[in-house]
Amino acid sequence: MKSAVETLNPTRVRLSIEVPFEELKDSLDAAYKKINQQVTVKGFRKGKIPARVIDQRFGRGAVLEEAVNDALPKFYTEAVNEAEIDVLGQPEVDITELKDGETLNFTAEVDVRPTIEIPDYSGIEVEVDAVEVTDEDIEKSVEQLRERFASTSPVERAAEDGDVVTIDLEAKVDGEVLEDGVASGVSYTIGSGELLDGIDDAVKGLEAGGEATFTSELKGGSAAGKEAEVTVKVTQVAARELPALDDEFAQLASEFDTLEELRADSRKRLENMKQYDQATQAQERVLEKLLELVEVPVPEKLLEDEINTRKHNLEHHQLGQMGLDLEKYLEIQGKTAEEFDTETKDAAVKGIKTQFVLDELVKREKLNVNQEELTEHLMRRAASSGMSPDQFAQAVVEGGQVPLLVGEVARGKALAVVVEAATVKDTNGEVIDLDDDEDETAETVQAASEETPAEDKTEDTAEDKTEA
Repeated sequence: MKSAVETLNPTRVRLSIEVPFEELKDSLDAAYKKINQQVTVKGFRKGKIPARVIDQRFGRGAVLEEAVNDALPKFYTEAVNEAEIDVLGQPEVDITELKDGETLNFTAEVDVRPTIEIPDYSGIEVEVDAVEVTDEDIEKSVEQLRERFASTSPVERAAEDGDVVTIDLEAKVDGEVLEDGVASGVSYTIGSGELLDGIDDAVKGLEAGGEATFTSELKGGSAAGKEAEVTVKVTQVAARELPALDDEFAQLASEFDTLEELRADSRKRLENMKQYDQATQAQERVLEKLLELVEVPVPEKLLEDEINTRKHNLEHHQLGQMGLDLEKYLEIQGKTAEEFDTETKDAAVKGIKTQFVLDELVKREKLNVNQEELTEHLMRRAASSGMSPDQFAQAVVEGGQVPLLVGEVARGKALAVVVEAATVKDTNGEVIDLDDDEDETAETVQAASEETPAEDKTEDTAEDKTEA
């Protein structure tokens, strides 16, 4: 076999491959064997039909076609390995010449990972939010905890903001009661915004036994998105009583003996949260700066596939679960179809560039992923997916996605290298010394690679295609 490579552009090549006919022998034998098992010829046992009879009865062309289809992947792979090119996706194959007994010539056009030059990134500077926890932040946190330990008791008065009402609901569309539009004994906190728009105004002022009707757009169910006439009946009004804010509450709601200790712990937790947010912000902004420094050509076919994948995932997964279609989603977001297309393309381009650049850094810095790092990353991914580590690990192995997780960790380590070399200051001008967690940077990379206008975090991303 002979092969040659022609560069069509920075992200696409054409392989020209010439195969002497004798190298097709194994595929020809396999073709005759396969046809033998599929056809019947009078006078011959199944599987024992001579090759010359198959040629006479079914045509030499059918045998050649079967043999070539069997041989092409093998010779294509050999040519790719010989040329040492990093291909992306499936090739477009064209048989240019097939002479029986002489030669097989074909071409294969395929996208390739572009050559990327990583410039000096040590001068990257970014600014992040300062870590500041105010007394107001602490009081808000303590108050939220207090809300969780609130009790309720029935009252004989009209419902007010903050009360918990027990209600019966009935929704009609075009005068017809919906099959899934009736609910009884629903507990609802007035002002929480957890049910239908307009329900707060409808129930406020009603006592037990009171009833009101209002119009609202249904958020889910068989008539999601439609205007409905909703009748709500209050069966009970209960007032919420908050526990006193004292040492006894601290002992009830936490492991601490005093309210002072509870507040100190709240401050520490809020500081930790803001430090985590600060680190994530630094990683994201350093990544943005790095991408600005590097010229990254994006393969057109890869980009097209990635855009289509993102749109499909949004429409058929995220929006489908919400009972919305794309048109309704765009209406809610206040976006035009053109704006959505532009945002989706920009996100896809960013995802592909992120992986190309960080993969190049992984190679340049000779970064490896050990078993401990992979296990830690798997545990975090399992937690975010809502699955147990064992379930998630099994799904990853069965789906053949272990290399994808390894890639995520490796790219996280690459970004950590860049973040460590960058200068990070907060809004107060203080230089921040980040304690880089490489698994957290892996999550930042994953989010950058997967983000869509609807922030849909699905598993089928540009990463699946650039691992080819």
